[in-house]
Amino acid sequence: MKAMVLAAGLGTRLRPLTYEIPKPMVPVLDRPVMAHIVDLLERHGYGEIVANLHYFPDTIRAYFGDRIVYREEPELLGTAGGVRNCADFLADDTFLIISGDALTDIDLTRFVKRHKEAGGVATLAVKRVADTREFGVVLHDDTGRITGFQEKPEPAEALSDLGNCGIYLFEPRIFDYFPDQPFVDWANDVFPALLAQDVPFHIHEIDEYWNDVGSLGELKDGTFDAMRGELHLEVEGEPVAEDVIAGEGTSLDGATLIEPPVWLGRDVKIGRDVRLQGPLVIGDGAVIGDGAALKDAIVLPGTEVAPGGILIGAIAGSTGIVDKLRPRA
Repeated sequence: MKAMVLAAGLGTRLRPLTYEIPKPMVPVLDRPVMAHIVDLLERHGYGEIVANLHYFPDTIRAYFGDRIVYREEPELLGTAGGVRNCADFLADDTFLIISGDALTDIDLTRFVKRHKEAGGVATLAVKRVADTREFGVVLHDDTGRITGFQEKPEPAEALSDLGNCGIYLFEPRIFDYFPDQPFVDWANDVFPALLAQDVPFHIHEIDEYWNDVGSLGELKDGTFDAMRGELHLEVEGEPVAEDVIAGEGTSLDGATLIEPPVWLGRDVKIGRDVRLQGPLVIGDGAVIGDGAALKDAIVLPGTEVAPGGILIGAIAGSTGIVDKLRPRA
């Protein structure tokens, strides 16, 4: 089975982190978000994966090596145009598209089953959302066939609360409905063409976790959800107390207060009289100075918190994030 990870975006809402690294490489617990995606794909039997690259392409190549295939876009081609640029790789059978910033534990095997049973040209993963103003929502009939879309409607005007997750299964003939132009978007070009030509495509509603990590707030929420187990990831580390996980080479002996949940990566240095109040995530190789106090925060890999520093409700990082990311397994 073949899949494509969309990894070409600029990630402007994650700045200043994305001044340093591309959005798919932003760390979530013990590895970049895209690494969690690739792990998920491989667990579900996707042995051939391609990714489109644009922003900091060498960073992604260097991390994943020959684990995946790459297609660079000197000029961005759009959410669908980038996929068409990989048509020669994908278009010999049903294929999956997933965003490079998607934190999810979706059951991809069940997704494929739904797609095959529906028999359409495409199936879109959707999830019920609390605030439709943040999402494109999908309309459908009683059989799950898609009948329309609304882009970020006000709740009073929303005709659906099913948010589009940006995770798609397609048949190769999807490329027949692309306009003859380089830049192509699913929402503005391809999906309207399917509706206009009465081509059947369907929804697959998921109960599993999904968060697109598109902003700093979503990154923080997704990281804490993963730490709490609301998002099921394969993450290293050993429990040292209830809801306190520490990686290899990390000792909490210097801490005078630990209020869970707390997750610490490998080789974290904790100074004397440090206070740690969850939810709190401290990445690999971070250094927490003597007397520091941290609460409701993320400390990215390799970051130093000064002695006596106080960090509340924040994401702390430093330049050179790429060099501090945990190597791929």
